[in-house]
Amino acid sequence: MRHSQTTVSPVVEAWSTYRTGSAEQWPAHRLIRTKGDTRVSVVIPAFNEEATVGAIVATIREHLVDRVALVDEVIVVDSRSRDRTAAVASAAGARVVSQDEVTRGLPRLEGKGDALWAGLAAATGDVIAFVDADLREFRPHFVTGLIGPLLADPSVSFVKGFYHRPLIEAGTVEPDGGGRVTELMARPLFNLFWPELAGFVQPLAGEYAGRREVLERVPFVSGYGVETALLIDLLELVGLDALAQVDLGERLHRHQDTSALGRMSAQIMLTAWSRLHRQGQVASKTPPATLLTQFRRGGAGTLPNLEREIVVSDVSVQERPPLIQLRDVMGRWRSEVVSP
Repeated sequence: MRHSQTTVSPVVEAWSTYRTGSAEQWPAHRLIRTKGDTRVSVVIPAFNEEATVGAIVATIREHLVDRVALVDEVIVVDSRSRDRTAAVASAAGARVVSQDEVTRGLPRLEGKGDALWAGLAAATGDVIAFVDADLREFRPHFVTGLIGPLLADPSVSFVKGFYHRPLIEAGTVEPDGGGRVTELMARPLFNLFWPELAGFVQPLAGEYAGRREVLERVPFVSGYGVETALLIDLLELVGLDALAQVDLGERLHRHQDTSALGRMSAQIMLTAWSRLHRQGQVASKTPPATLLTQFRRGGAGTLPNLEREIVVSDVSVQERPPLIQLRDVMGRWRSEVVSP
């Protein structure tokens, strides 16, 4: 990765050079020699992803379970889907767990972060790889690239993926047009307040992997702030040198509209505020407001096309505590549900 000497800090430059790799470095046949008795789990959080989740599961099972015994379990966390996500994933060979079943007896939380926490709780692996369920043209290197540094280097605790994200709209393709929230919100936040993390190409990427012993020691934010919180909390817990990133090539997935990206950005801001507050960098004890007002243009229903409807959303974020703090509770769940 090339850097501009006038703009990149020595810390970021050194880390980027040392801890940035490519999925091509980690083919499955090489990793099987370094795997030893390490158990590897792939966790896929899914909400209404019947169109794509089956192909992802089938690819992992064919290439990384059946051909090469690299992955020990593939878990799909059904996050209250209203379609056939669970049935499709199960038919493709995944172990499907319900987000609500895993968190039974705990406060009900919403969003992707809670599904990730549930997947970590359900998994049995020493190394856990998280993969989004909306990926198209999924390839095995999305898993091998993430787990490679963890299996090969004991000093690495967490690996983040990055990739080209083409934005396809109205028949046009912008090669790197995806990741709008990253460029407009997350990257400026990290550079301003956690400059050590400025070397991460895509801090909000949904594909990453870590060691169980580390992931169990950090909280999981319930909404779209989960990736932001993980990077900040892991930086504090294990330090920058234990974090790495891997180029996974190109990522094709469904893009959200601008209003949804606005709500996502608000949750990232709230997550960042909570970390700044905990670290003593925010003087005010009053948390930010959690209602986001947006405007939707008319044209549907009874609204004239030029009028605008006010839409108010609750963008508050909550957290599951570190899993290690609930070991007894989750141990009972595992004995009841997972064990034969």
